[in-house]
Amino acid sequence: MNLRDTLQKHNFKFKKKFGQNFITDGNLLQKIVDAGDVGPDDVIIEVGPGAATLTKALAQRAKAVIAIEIDYDLIPIIEETMEGFDNFYLVQGDALELNLDDLIIEKLGSPHRCKVVANLPYYITTPLVMHFLEQGFSIDRIVIMVQKEVAERFAAQPGKKDYGAITVSLNYYGAVRNAFTVPRQMFTPQPDVDSAVVDIQPWIQKPLQADDEALFHRLVKAAFGQRRKTLNNALKTLQLDSALVQSALSGCEIDGTRRGETLSVAEFVALSNALSEAIK
Repeated sequence: MNLRDTLQKHNFKFKKKFGQNFITDGNLLQKIVDAGDVGPDDVIIEVGPGAATLTKALAQRAKAVIAIEIDYDLIPIIEETMEGFDNFYLVQGDALELNLDDLIIEKLGSPHRCKVVANLPYYITTPLVMHFLEQGFSIDRIVIMVQKEVAERFAAQPGKKDYGAITVSLNYYGAVRNAFTVPRQMFTPQPDVDSAVVDIQPWIQKPLQADDEALFHRLVKAAFGQRRKTLNNALKTLQLDSALVQSALSGCEIDGTRRGETLSVAEFVALSNALSEAIK
């Protein structure tokens, strides 16, 4: 039974609020599994399995696949597709509210490191990836399908138009690269934009460490709050003593007339640490 027939059998209606676009191309499924370097020792977390086309490809290679689906109407479709796979576990719920390490212990009986491999719903991409990275879960790799323009933002270089706060934050937590692009024709229903698969490898030990990560994130947000403003003006939203900010900029050899979009992750970390030290 093909995907269309399966969806019709269960009288499934696509819901825009969940950003549901299911993969229909078998070669693409294998390419995503390959991008995650999925093998027999891997525990996979999949968010938004949809009709379980990717789920099945993952379960054929992995030690275990734990899929998290928020749409209750998809549960019977997923269960039917994955019937006979004893290494598959389905959770109905919101991935933003789940602790992945606890979930793995609950399903497998012991802790394991994992890989996140998923065709992510577009509406939840950024908050979900940041949730996974900021919480420090035992994740070795995140391989996700996202909108092409979002992928370009994730991996952008300083000074480029796509470089922004999310670029800095992601690259602070791990190494980011765009694996390959995916034309919109490979989905049902067909989205309005092309997609791309992004490969994020969280640092085992961060090469750059912010002394105060909350301050680091505030700094990055302020620097990109109004892109056309210089750091001298943009950082006023931090509501710190201007002399303190100027001293920190000078100590890091960062010209206050530069814009935030020109700073590297290393420069943001250095400035954050200088501000943290000055505040003490």
